[in-house]
Amino acid sequence: MFSFGRGILGARTGATVGLLGTAMVAINLLASPAGVAACFSSAPAPAAVRGSDGKPATTVYDFTANAIDGRPVALDQYRGHVLIIVNVASDCGYTDGHYKEFNQLYKEYAESKGLRILAFPCNQFGGQEPGTNAQIKQFAEGRDVRFDMFAKIDVNGEQAHPLWQYLKQRQGGTLVDAIKWNFTKFLVNKRGEPVGRYGPTTSPVELRAELEKLFAE
Repeated sequence: MFSFGRGILGARTGATVGLLGTAMVAINLLASPAGVAACFSSAPAPAAVRGSDGKPATTVYDFTANAIDGRPVALDQYRGHVLIIVNVASDCGYTDGHYKEFNQLYKEYAESKGLRILAFPCNQFGGQEPGTNAQIKQFAEGRDVRFDMFAKIDVNGEQAHPLWQYLKQRQGGTLVDAIKWNFTKFLVNKRGEPVGRYGPTTSPVELRAELEKLFAE
């Protein structure tokens, strides 16, 4: 029987593992020819990511993603909202703190300011999201999640969801653009443009000041 829970060693160990995981991903990428090229070559910029209509994407509204129950969701429905888009995992040391603070931000800003949080489960980091979509949904409901949960995806590699390819292209990371660990957060303005990227060591409530700026636009 599948079970969820916080990491055995707790959030502090999870944070350490997260930092080590981030470092190892960067080292592995830099150790490969492709990684070196990504950081130091003068190769032309990659081609624009194409949206669901096959045209080069200009905003997150050009994509469709499956909700956690399998229903296709056109991200155009979020037009005019400030967004946080994040890759989540159920067994990460950051899970309890991030879910609690995402709930806090959602309760504070969803109705009053129009904040929307789009959470994408991913199992690419430490195997910390191994369950089915149904199990992940049950886990999130057990934490009183009211924000939008999507079906499990890849955020790196050839099978990465096009939305995440686009996010990485528009908001690159340190050393390399690849997502390095669970709970990487992208801020998106009311025009659907990614304007910020934050790693797992930045807690959701630390985004308040940036969110307030985006709400005021």
